Amino acid sequence: MAKVPPENGVRRIQTRRPPPASFGLTVHGRAPPGLPARIVYGCYAWVVLLIAVTPVVFGLALTPGVLRRRKIARWGAQAVFFLIGSRIRVLGETLPATGPCVVVANHASYLDGIILTAVLPARFTFVIKKEMTAVPLAGYVLKRLGSEFVKRDDAPQRQRTARRLVSAALGGTALAFFPEGTFDTRPGLREFHAGAFRAAWRSGLAVVPVVILGSRRKLPGDTLLPGPGPLAVRFCDPLPTSEHKSAAALMNAARHAILEHLDEPDLAG
Repeated sequence: MAKVPPENGVRRIQTRRPPPASFGLTVHGRAPPGLPARIVYGCYAWVVLLIAVTPVVFGLALTPGVLRRRKIARWGAQAVFFLIGSRIRVLGETLPATGPCVVVANHASYLDGIILTAVLPARFTFVIKKEMTAVPLAGYVLKRLGSEFVKRDDAPQRQRTARRLVSAALGGTALAFFPEGTFDTRPGLREFHAGAFRAAWRSGLAVVPVVILGSRRKLPGDTLLPGPGPLAVRFCDPLPTSEHKSAAALMNAARHAILEHLDEPDLAG
């Protein structure tokens, strides 16, 4: 395993597919911190987040251009994880420096969006559930970052969004999805929604499966207090659409790639 000097606050480690439970991380192998330690760390993490969010929000409000605003958000996300002692390790394949593709990642925690913001280039547009627009500060930030929103229980709206995403992908936009749509407290990979894979299939873009490790343990869905612990993101080999006969086959291949490295069960059976 070869270490590469940090770039933009994100430490990158190149490796060739270690066993799923290793990655240089001990995600499940240590007892969780005691309640007093978690309270102290969690309060510190929230203070850091609030301090970092303030200049980021002002920057997003005053800065013209979506790409510039995304770079500000990326810097802020990297600063937060550095200051709370969880600088993200990036493993596996690297994304192409330029050009569009579709990134699909597992979803286990409220931290996942911030994690992907920290490690993905600014050219990526996030596709997020419509309900997030109702969250006061988060909704404003996501809109200023040019995110696309989809209402999952509205079939006509989903179809309109899918057409818009295909058009954006054909125009060169790189997209990032959480195909599970949401998360809960159970460890495991939930059933995927097909929208990301249809957009990739129709536009001919490669799909890059991404595995987020450590976020569930750091901030489970049943608490507001983050705890100490490592974080890592693994980029799997890109999946060319030309090698799969349908969007469903592409989706199954991406799911298999994520499960191979996730070390969590398949909740969709």
